[in-house]
Amino acid sequence: MTRNSIRFRPAEPADAAAIRDIVRAAYAKWVPVIGREPLPMRADYDKAVAEHPFELAVEDGRIVGMIETMLADDHLWIENVCVAPQAQGRGIGRMLLERAEQKAVEAGRAEVRLLTNGAFEANVLLYKSHGYTVDREEPFMGGMTVYMSKKLTR
Repeated sequence: MTRNSIRFRPAEPADAAAIRDIVRAAYAKWVPVIGREPLPMRADYDKAVAEHPFELAVEDGRIVGMIETMLADDHLWIENVCVAPQAQGRGIGRMLLERAEQKAVEAGRAEVRLLTNGAFEANVLLYKSHGYTVDREEPFMGGMTVYMSKKLTR
């Protein structure tokens, strides 16, 4: 499978169940790390897909990744980004982040923001490797929430 085999499309209401399944599979590895299901595993994706833009990475007709974003007054917020476990390590997450950054620039926003759990060290390192910096850390549910952002050039 190559980068060229990935196609992107907006999510539709009918995709909510597949999105939920991918999120649950992608976040399952973190349950033993933090001792509970991460919040994205408990989200209502029927509601989320109706209220927020999702962009899906599709390969051979199957959804293999997704990014959920929200446009704020001065930035683009990434609510969730994940890649199905069997498709991880191939740059799909990077492509989804790049698409969100492009969306921000097109909307006239010069910054992208997100948060992650500090216990998800691989995620923090991934975001840092893509130019995101840590803005602040706050205690949350016995752990630490890491707020990150990336300045974009228009």
